[in-house]
Amino acid sequence: QVQLVESGGGLVQAGGSLRLSCAVSGRTTTMAWFRQAPGKEREFVAALSRSGGSISTADSVKGRFTISRDNAKNTVYLQMNSLKPEDTAIYYCASSDYLGITYSPSAYAYWGQGTQVTVSS
Repeated sequence: QVQLVESGGGLVQAGGSLRLSCAVSGRTTTMAWFRQAPGKEREFVAALSRSGGSISTADSVKGRFTISRDNAKNTVYLQMNSLKPEDTAIYYCASSDYLGITYSPSAYAYWGQGTQVTVSS
């Protein structure tokens, strides 16, 4: 049984930074971050393989967000820099049993409860 617990969200001004953490229990393979803004569908943000050798980042956050994992600490991170108001959303950590990176939320079997990120202009 995989359990995921996010933390690190909050209120920040545009241009600021936040680091989200996802504490993981259980064995995982591909890990990802998704986000969902009010009235919008859940969208892919970034993902990486268990080894960290494969990484994918959405075009909307490329160059600003970085996903990483520390397997020794069983934690996945999302470093978010140069935040914009349009980054405001609930951010979810997710785990997939697939070895490769997938982009659809339906491919991820395990989800955290989410953490709110609000970027003010």
